[in-house]
Amino acid sequence: MADAATVTLEPNEKAVIDALEKLNVVQLNNVVKYMEQAYGISAAPVAAAAAPAAGGGAAAGGAAEEKSSYNVELTDSGAQKIAVIKVVREITGLPLGDAKAAVDGAPKVIKENVAKADAETMKKKLEEAGAKVTLK
Repeated sequence: MADAATVTLEPNEKAVIDALEKLNVVQLNNVVKYMEQAYGISAAPVAAAAAPAAGGGAAAGGAAEEKSSYNVELTDSGAQKIAVIKVVREITGLPLGDAKAAVDGAPKVIKENVAKADAETMKKKLEEAGAKVTLK
């Protein structure tokens, strides 16, 4: 992290960062997916490779590490769509149109790599609003 504080960006590099900061979560996710496909890169293997080293290389430690983060998937919006849209906006910070599209597009992952406690809280809020949710 100390190295990150000393990094100086060129003006064109700063422009890319500024543009990325203006994207909402869905748009940023699309950019990441495009880069993964176009350039054959992914951030996931880096995190997975670091987990066994921290766990001492034990298979059980790797499995426990894997279950510490969850994807929150909206499987059905239920009868109270407006209430569900409000909760999706609260959880994701999406604008109204994007939140509505996410709810209408169920089943859909609305939050990725969330800590177990946060995922359970999100699931509870969504279920209270009338949605059906799966943690993966």
